[in-house]
Amino acid sequence: MTTQTKLKLDTPFKKEVYEGLTAFPKYLSSKYFYDKAGDKLFQDIMAMPEYYLTDCEFEILETHTQPIAEYFRGKENGFDLIELGAGDGKKTKIVLKYLSEQNFNFIYKPIDISQNAIDSLSEKLKDELPNVTVDPEKGEYFEVLERLKSYNTRKKVIIVLGSNIGNLMHPRAIDFLSKLKDTMQEDDMLFMGFDQKKNPETILNAYNDKAGITEAFNKNILIRINHELQADFDIDKFIHWETYNPETGTAKSFLVAEKEMKVTIKELDLTINFKPWETIHTEISQKYTDSVVDWLANEAGLKINTSFTDKKGYYKNYVFQRKNV
Repeated sequence: MTTQTKLKLDTPFKKEVYEGLTAFPKYLSSKYFYDKAGDKLFQDIMAMPEYYLTDCEFEILETHTQPIAEYFRGKENGFDLIELGAGDGKKTKIVLKYLSEQNFNFIYKPIDISQNAIDSLSEKLKDELPNVTVDPEKGEYFEVLERLKSYNTRKKVIIVLGSNIGNLMHPRAIDFLSKLKDTMQEDDMLFMGFDQKKNPETILNAYNDKAGITEAFNKNILIRINHELQADFDIDKFIHWETYNPETGTAKSFLVAEKEMKVTIKELDLTINFKPWETIHTEISQKYTDSVVDWLANEAGLKINTSFTDKKGYYKNYVFQRKNV
């Protein structure tokens, strides 16, 4: 890497794109799928009939709203409801509406990497749930975790919906859960979604929709690099490919180069060579069992309090607390 290039790596996006595309095998982080176009594409994905995760979590939240809310309930001074990866907040609104109608004492703090998502959610909540106090914040999970430690004057309820933890391999998931645990006090609570193992065909269909929406979502990261870093990726020369290993429970997404090509990224002073059928790994989507979730929690210093599932058992939301030392 030249000194000139080092000076140009002045944002996390530039740095991670450089590192990922100069590695072997090549990779890019799925968190960069999300900009205004990516946010819209993911909303379209969540509406697809093949993408069962959204409907399953909606069912859980709608069916078990009251007991979930009672787990959240704070003492006399209420609680802070902190959501990591809030997105459009459609599912969270089910709980927010109930909490507001039942006069729970709480502040909702949505956190997301996308400023567009945060702005859109905040505006909608003003209209739809005007009695809910909203304190939004833009940031990545690991950045925000340090700031969460200062929320210690009353109960914290941290929620992570949509099986976002599935984007992390087990060692990083344990690290993430450990850092969440470090922000939590004895009465604090973590409410998190985990997609469950099931028929492998059902899982593959969720990421290989016939309409090509997931393909467009994955390719959006190349479009962002083209626009923001002045690159010349030929988007049509890459195909979206999904795999699923039922033994490990790991689904992986790739962009595959159909032919030999060179890609120039002006903002990074970088030219990348692709061989025919060379891959860029863009995302993992991990699937779980109760025993794996229990192991992850135990390794991170957490314990499972209870869990809620849909009628098919496709998906579960777990309630965690700190283990007693």
